[in-house]
Amino acid sequence: MCGRYVINNQTAIEAAFKVAHPHWGELRDSYNVAPSQSVPVIRQIQGEREGLLMRWGLVPFWAKGIPPKVSTINARVENLHTAASWRGPWKHQQRCILPASGFYEWHLKEDGNKQPYYIHLQDQAIFGFAGLWDRSTTDSGEVIESCTIITLPASPFMARIHNDKQREPALLLSEDHEVWLSGNTQDAFASLKPYPDELLRAWPVSKRVNTPRNNDSSLIESID
Repeated sequence: MCGRYVINNQTAIEAAFKVAHPHWGELRDSYNVAPSQSVPVIRQIQGEREGLLMRWGLVPFWAKGIPPKVSTINARVENLHTAASWRGPWKHQQRCILPASGFYEWHLKEDGNKQPYYIHLQDQAIFGFAGLWDRSTTDSGEVIESCTIITLPASPFMARIHNDKQREPALLLSEDHEVWLSGNTQDAFASLKPYPDELLRAWPVSKRVNTPRNNDSSLIESID
């Protein structure tokens, strides 16, 4: 799964993803992005890439704008075609990318405590999570656009860190951005694969990241 991540450098994000229409205003750097917050998302509309803010935690179109009681921040790749919350966005090709520069996962220690780790990529300073988005309208007419991050079974590298649930977010290769946003369903699904272990870097960080109100660059510093 992925429950916290890092966003910084708006200029680099817009350049890396070739955002033609950035509608997200000024993005603030965040070292502790948390569920239910508004997060930057890239989607392709009529052949051009649009950047906008969406709620992290997908609210299905049929939910009348009310967030589900179960967590919808992550969508398991095994259930994209069948789960009630995901099959609509998947069928209608409502795919998106959530830009990031790193993310956190928690390692379950033998004493039962959890140690957070910061993970980033060696080959991409700014990368993208593969995501889905949806649009839901409340009874009062308010439109809520929201998103989820797709997760995969963990690679050996990630399984050693996230050792209790052994999942990892779907990190897109840079060459797969276009196919994920605008390719056919079969090709898009093929891009959902574990990122090469040799390109992942990780180290333990402070447990201050457990609290969303803690949000500064020291969160990603190694405590080793």
